[in-house]
Amino acid sequence: MSSISEARTSIRIMMVDDHPVVRAGLRALLEADDGIEVVAEVGSGAAALEELDALAAGPGGTPDLVLMDLNLGDGIGGIETTRRLRAAHPGVQVLAVTTFDAEADIVGALEAGATGYVLKDSPTEALIDAVGEAAAGRSVLSPEVQQRLVQRMSNPHSTLSPRETEILEALATGATNREVAKLMFISESTVKTHLVHIYDKLGVDSRTAAIREARDRRLIR
Repeated sequence: MSSISEARTSIRIMMVDDHPVVRAGLRALLEADDGIEVVAEVGSGAAALEELDALAAGPGGTPDLVLMDLNLGDGIGGIETTRRLRAAHPGVQVLAVTTFDAEADIVGALEAGATGYVLKDSPTEALIDAVGEAAAGRSVLSPEVQQRLVQRMSNPHSTLSPRETEILEALATGATNREVAKLMFISESTVKTHLVHIYDKLGVDSRTAAIREARDRRLIR
């Protein structure tokens, strides 16, 4: 296993994941490295923000890095938690550690202020290295994530805007145009206009085909 203990005495980490078993496994993996100390672990976005404030007021101060799962179930999602965390504690780095490689998640996390984005099934050595890089404020991405971003940059005209992605993800839950319009505080005609643009970008002619194509391309979950 790669060790980062030579680079720094200890990297202090807080883990945010709503699955206790996952947290326990990840904690054991990380703490096997002498250069890593897990100072806190929580299961929700709200708890993460509260815990970080408490740590900031304590003798040890804030952690160097927060490992953030994006799918936190009910309450504040991982992307929004990252955004609020970085706004309140800009000195704390965030590394997204998740199972999702959808373009919307990757772009959303990075735009929210995450320093890096790695998948949970990454090799142990790669994950330890990612922790060291992210804690130092250096960008780190899993190979799969890098590929998604390269595809996005190489074909920008077929890339959905954040609003289009949001609309398509809402429609994928089975919501109607009217329900999406109400949810997003826009008119139903605006939803239909967005759908026209979505169909054109994805080369489809129906919402079912659009959802299927977007999922195949990992544009949405």
